[in-house]
Amino acid sequence: MKAVLQKIPRATNASSILLDRRLDDSIPFQWHHHPEFELTLTLNSRGQRFIGDHIGAYDDGDLVLVGSNLPHTWHSSSKIEEAQPHVALVLWFHPEWVERLDEGFVELEGVKAMFERSAPGLQFSTEVAARLRPLFEGLRRLAPEERLPDVLSLLTILAREQLTVPLSSRVVTPSGRSVDRGRLDRVLDHIHLNYAENPSMDELADLAALSLSGLHRLFLRHLNMPVSEYLMRLRIGEACALLTGSGRSIAHIAEAVGYHSIANFNRQFKVTKGMTPRQFRNRFHRGV
Repeated sequence: MKAVLQKIPRATNASSILLDRRLDDSIPFQWHHHPEFELTLTLNSRGQRFIGDHIGAYDDGDLVLVGSNLPHTWHSSSKIEEAQPHVALVLWFHPEWVERLDEGFVELEGVKAMFERSAPGLQFSTEVAARLRPLFEGLRRLAPEERLPDVLSLLTILAREQLTVPLSSRVVTPSGRSVDRGRLDRVLDHIHLNYAENPSMDELADLAALSLSGLHRLFLRHLNMPVSEYLMRLRIGEACALLTGSGRSIAHIAEAVGYHSIANFNRQFKVTKGMTPRQFRNRFHRGV
């Protein structure tokens, strides 16, 4: 899992860049960052969302604004309609454009302030996402030089939205130390493939070619959390996706994500999410 610097080409005929990403198999785990601000609407897909040190579940209609250079990725677990592709509609905004937004346009001061608040990533409510979905999807049918009025309308509506949720508790910036990056990538790749099998700290330290204390410092330096917390967040995030996207029993889900004690699973889930797994599932299905 490499937080690679993604090179996004500069648009010469538009203020934003639109990506209409459609994937039949899955949205792959591709940990990356870029200077551009990113607004992403995810459709016909559910799974896990990773933004900075945030790990959480997403579902159809997920709308998120990612701040400049904040590492992020989405990783799907299933579709809503199996015959249709996973869809990610993405708008990228260059920081220089954002910085000049309010020059001569006082109406856009709120939009600029919203971008400034997006450093940890912002999740918008399902209501505003549903309201803006037709406008967002309509951008695909416009030429780049024709999109600006609709893009500004979309951003203005989002800037007035009060029910936004910051996602990353800390803004995580990728390190430039290549040796550390290689070690961290090996450990994270292994964790994401084997988290349900409860990889040991000794095993992970060997992969990183570090002592246990060195492994601990590596995670604190790059992810601002210990290995144990990262594993817990990953497991609870996957459990959220299974609770909302399947009818499997809570005990079965706990075992699938690596908890052999249902009591321990319930306790850690409540610490992380502020509610029990059953309450989380019930609130999701009631649309709360």
